[in-house]
Amino acid sequence: MQTRLVSKIRSEYNSFTNSERKVAEYVLIHAEFVPTMTTKQLAVQANASEASIVRFCKRIGMESFRMLKVALAQELSQMDASINSLSLLESSDTSHSLFQKVTSLNRASLDMMTKTVNHQSFEKAVKLISQAKTVGLFGVGGSFTPAVDGQYKFMRLGLHASASSDYHYIIPFITMMKKHDVLICFSTSGYTKEVVDTANYAQKKNLTVISITKYANSPLVKHSDYVLAIPDIEQSGRIGSIASRTSQLNYIDALYVAVFHLIGEELVEAFEQARETTEEHRKL
Repeated sequence: MQTRLVSKIRSEYNSFTNSERKVAEYVLIHAEFVPTMTTKQLAVQANASEASIVRFCKRIGMESFRMLKVALAQELSQMDASINSLSLLESSDTSHSLFQKVTSLNRASLDMMTKTVNHQSFEKAVKLISQAKTVGLFGVGGSFTPAVDGQYKFMRLGLHASASSDYHYIIPFITMMKKHDVLICFSTSGYTKEVVDTANYAQKKNLTVISITKYANSPLVKHSDYVLAIPDIEQSGRIGSIASRTSQLNYIDALYVAVFHLIGEELVEAFEQARETTEEHRKL
């Protein structure tokens, strides 16, 4: 597993102390496992002290073990993206190592989101959703999953929310939406025709369009008022949505929490009533 960071560790190996070499040897052999480990777990696996791990990190230019994990995860994400392509069939990975690689890929995607998000666009999206009465959510394929999650969460906030992957369903729904309502579109590539056409139609109806997609010069970006960008770390010929779906779901979670923070006081009684009713149902 050769990344820039692994190459650096290998080239500086002879300058490490004996305790630092134990940490280096584990990282060199099991680089894909490190981003998901705690300091204590690495210390046990490398047969080294936690203090040695801290010294090792500083020796290679990392302020902390957390920084090492993030840097390593970001580099591995470019390599681990291959686990989501047909080239996976050519690998000799075990089920456990694939679990670690998928976890590493998803973790890297979430860490990279802090760099891809436009904070002003996010704040504006939160404000617009909190002021809307109806929210439409549209995505196809793997991008439909976060749309369904968004429907459930925004419904809990008292909004009329509807998710669809059917162009013939969402167009009549958009037609009935009002000026201050919001359409959220999901597309990893930004080129999915049904999603682009839906966003275009919504803008013609003077609705606000928020897209969760890669930030590129794509047709969907051109037909969006606000873009919540996801990291571009998956190959186009992927076998399924993994890191992209994780990033989209994370945006939905963040929007839900942020909108609740704005209007939650009005919902406390409704939340309590729903909780009491569901808890009573569990007793049956």
